[in-house]
Amino acid sequence: MPYFTYILKSLSHGTYYYGSTENLEKRLKEHNAGRQKYTKGHRPWILHYTEEFKTRKEAMQRERYFKTIDGYNYLKSKGII
Repeated sequence: MPYFTYILKSLSHGTYYYGSTENLEKRLKEHNAGRQKYTKGHRPWILHYTEEFKTRKEAMQRERYFKTIDGYNYLKSKGII
């Protein structure tokens, strides 16, 4: 089963949220239903960007990278955020 690293964009605030999951559709529904503490106050969310990986470990490593300054600079340089 594939794993995903994803970036959500808040339509109400314009902010981004980085995460990883094995079920993108279910995870997006959870965020928009207010089941996550941070994302609850920034709804609605849209899926902005995804990357697919073979293992959970790879997806989680990529999520952690996106949350670093180097990851932020990478996403900016590619025009993703």
